Amino acid sequence: MTGKEFGVFLPVANGGWIVSTATPVLNGGWPQNRDAAIAAEREGFDFVMAMGKWRGFGGTTNHWGTSLEAVTMMAGIAAATRRIKVWATLHAILHNPAVAAKMIATLDHISGGRAGLNIVAGAFQGEFEQMGAWDAALDHDARYDLTEEWTAIVKRLWREPSVDFAGRYFNFKDCVSEPKPLHPPELICAGMSARGFEFSVRECDGCFIGGRNEAETADASARARALAARLGKPIRTYCMMTVITAATDAEAEAKADRYRRGLDEGAVLGMLQSYGVAGNAMTARAQGAFMTQTAVGSPATCARKIEAFLRDCDIDGLMFVFDDYLEGTQVTGREILPALRSAFA
Repeated sequence: MTGKEFGVFLPVANGGWIVSTATPVLNGGWPQNRDAAIAAEREGFDFVMAMGKWRGFGGTTNHWGTSLEAVTMMAGIAAATRRIKVWATLHAILHNPAVAAKMIATLDHISGGRAGLNIVAGAFQGEFEQMGAWDAALDHDARYDLTEEWTAIVKRLWREPSVDFAGRYFNFKDCVSEPKPLHPPELICAGMSARGFEFSVRECDGCFIGGRNEAETADASARARALAARLGKPIRTYCMMTVITAATDAEAEAKADRYRRGLDEGAVLGMLQSYGVAGNAMTARAQGAFMTQTAVGSPATCARKIEAFLRDCDIDGLMFVFDDYLEGTQVTGREILPALRSAFA
């Protein structure tokens, strides 16, 4: 694949990716997600993705406390669209690999060959402990060891008539899974620890990276490419980007400032407690309300900022986040994407 890819991170959980009481309401419901996906396809985006979330962060907004299940929802999205790629999320510590392989193969058939899988080794403990699915004996790296076995089994079930596997975490004997996907689903992962990063680059087609600033993001992209070169395989790097637009730069900045003033401090505290006091790039950014890299300004200004970010950080694609998904998707698709596609043609 060549050129840049541009997708939309669907608002599958309430509040989206801005931790604020002042944003337009994102309720995590089906109509908003369906309409956002249809709009993304209409406006020329390449993919839509849904995360998997099982527990929120509390606060005034109960941020991410309400969410739809990713694969089920993406099956509905697949049936409502015709062209755009549909990427769903599964957790290796929660979903048996034979079940996961069948779920994504089914999504691929419903979509006519457009399915992709975002693999998550684990998130925060409370999500899984509440349902008895957290194994305290597995440390961070062990969860990636498990995920590595899980991924190997899923890949084999997608291409082999029968799978025998004897591992530390899984044992399969004459396991079958039909039908096969119409094409090999794209695999992506967002592991940013040393172990997670190595897994993402080695086992997946693309890795989502991030950083507390552009320098960290550029460094992560360079490290991904260097590791892929040593492994003798391709890798694509993706990053999230929140776009806040208005007719003028001043109006867009005023809107962003309003969201920052509405910061849901209780939700940020819950997020920090969930991920650990040290947090990560996402939690660091969330303390300013926005959980991702941002582009704020008029459409023309945002296009210039995003182009510079893509060049400076050497990123292959962006997954966009919006405060208002219908308006944001339309404005970005019509006034920002054409400039970006032209710049990277």
